Amino acid sequence: MSDGALPHAHRILVGVCGGIAAYKAAGLVSTLVQRGDVVDVVMTESAQRFVAPLTFAALTGRRVHTSLWDDPETIGHISLVRAAQIFAIVPATANVIAKLAGGIADDLLTNAVLAARIPLVVAPAMNMAMYEHPATVENVRRLRERGALIVEPASGYLAEGEYGVGRLADEDAIIAQIDAVLRHGRELRGQRIVVTAGPTREAVDPVRFLSNASTGTMGIEIAREALSRGAEVDLVLGPTQLEPPHGVRVRRVTTAEQMRRAVMEVADGAAVLVATAAVADFRPAVTFAQKVKKNEGAEAIALERTPDILEELGRQKNGTFLVGFAAETERLEENARLKLRAKRLDAIAVNDVSHEERGFGVGPNELTVLYGDDGRIPLGFGGKRELARGLWDAIEQIRRG
Repeated sequence: MSDGALPHAHRILVGVCGGIAAYKAAGLVSTLVQRGDVVDVVMTESAQRFVAPLTFAALTGRRVHTSLWDDPETIGHISLVRAAQIFAIVPATANVIAKLAGGIADDLLTNAVLAARIPLVVAPAMNMAMYEHPATVENVRRLRERGALIVEPASGYLAEGEYGVGRLADEDAIIAQIDAVLRHGRELRGQRIVVTAGPTREAVDPVRFLSNASTGTMGIEIAREALSRGAEVDLVLGPTQLEPPHGVRVRRVTTAEQMRRAVMEVADGAAVLVATAAVADFRPAVTFAQKVKKNEGAEAIALERTPDILEELGRQKNGTFLVGFAAETERLEENARLKLRAKRLDAIAVNDVSHEERGFGVGPNELTVLYGDDGRIPLGFGGKRELARGLWDAIEQIRRG
């Protein structure tokens, strides 16, 4: 590497915010550097009132970044996050957490977070009253649902002399979280992954269609996580307003037949195929070329079955590890295991979509991965980025046997 880093060195970006715990970030950075990591530091203006940038420059042997205008010849916030494997904000103040939750980018650190497509670790530190305020609770929840890893603050004596929750987590806890991410960072390197996501739409006429409530969020997060683990990713994506991750190859489709053709074109040779798409099971037997007027339309629409993409993949998977999804409303595991066997899947992720607070079109979800005759890995309830990480961990566990 041009900066003299060892080939195996981890590259970590640390953001430091303006709180009394900023001095503890210096200890964290020192520990990371001493064990051989390459650390770049971004400081907010407020952080520099607690610790001088020179401190971090001396510890890292690298320039400290403090402003969007440090180097007008480069786009600093883009180059920093693209060079790093992980972004840790230590400490994270209530103000910066609120900015991140709201997508505000008004300095170098917040711009860098918005541009980052790498894992984000956030270690809050603040007064107990601020941490427990409903606004902060909601902001932390929003970050967690988007996939940020929150290192919960500890309880103890605070700077104000009060006792309560809000102290920056111990250095060991923060490093453990960073290492947990780095350990799972590149195990899919050199493997090609296919993910299907989103709904399909089956036209009745030019303005009406049959579809479902899928938004494609889960599949997009699964593709994003595979990309972050080093995979080459093909994403077959049904109609959605969501943007796919930068770096994946996207094939956009609308109907079930279009999805089938696109999947079959990329399935051969894939190491893993994860089919999260909510493909419509039926389509109108007749599609009208012009909009059907209310007083002209039939009271019933004749339907015909769409192609069973997953069944076809199961018949000809040719070494590909095939993962399906089952959105159920009753007898979850019983129905999912029937699908697991019938479609010749290697694993299936099942979730209950009968609850308003999980499943289609909402932030969190709850998944259980089933495999073999009785294999079962519960992923629990959480944000879809968090569940995507858990799913890939489960897939690797099953593949290793």
